[in-house]
Amino acid sequence: MHGKVYIVGAGPGDPGLLTVKAIRAIEKADVILYDKLVGDEIIEMIKQMNKKMIYAGKRSNERGLERQKEINELMKKYALEGKIVVRLKGGDPFVFGRGCVEAEFLSKEGIPLEIIPGVSSINSVPAYAGIPLTHPELSSSVLVVTGRDDIEAWKQTPLQGTIVILMGRDTLPGICEKLINAGRGPSTPVAVIEKGTTREQRVIIGVLEDIVEKVRRAKLKGATLVVVGDVVNFSNILNGSKKI
Repeated sequence: MHGKVYIVGAGPGDPGLLTVKAIRAIEKADVILYDKLVGDEIIEMIKQMNKKMIYAGKRSNERGLERQKEINELMKKYALEGKIVVRLKGGDPFVFGRGCVEAEFLSKEGIPLEIIPGVSSINSVPAYAGIPLTHPELSSSVLVVTGRDDIEAWKQTPLQGTIVILMGRDTLPGICEKLINAGRGPSTPVAVIEKGTTREQRVIIGVLEDIVEKVRRAKLKGATLVVVGDVVNFSNILNGSKKI
């Protein structure tokens, strides 16, 4: 008799951003398979529920396809045992995650599943830093990319709006250089947000021509999100979080 798998978005880290539906799924789960980017406070909260928890994340240098197969088989194994499985993923499982890959696998295997969307870091992390992604006078468009993408793949997109870059910490120097070469002004404001929405959140504010050095001095180690555009200036007005 099949169990069921819930593919659940855990949000960007703050336990308060877990949805009611996500919490209900976690409460009735027999097994939690959780990702690397699930917030530490959320992990601690679930541990207090005495749930069976299995780490199912990937390191950046890990063989991704093999690891994904292992995760797929874990979901299948527990579901076929009749258990309720929560596959807990950071942010929203369908935004730069492999939620769609996992859902496709489960569907092909005939295993009941349900998708529970999560609050995405794309909008929540900038909001916690006091940065609106759009503004009636400054930006009417948002481009969302990852730091692993080559700017050549998206530079034809209008570059005057807001740009949100996930996983951009390590490739930030090249991103800034190429954005300037593509026509974005060197004085364009940039915010690099570390561990957004959590108690350890840090916001580094600069411009395209100096943000790399500021980030280097800050010695960031946690997950980061980068926002490029004039809307970054609102961070000083709307938010009192620690800035560097």
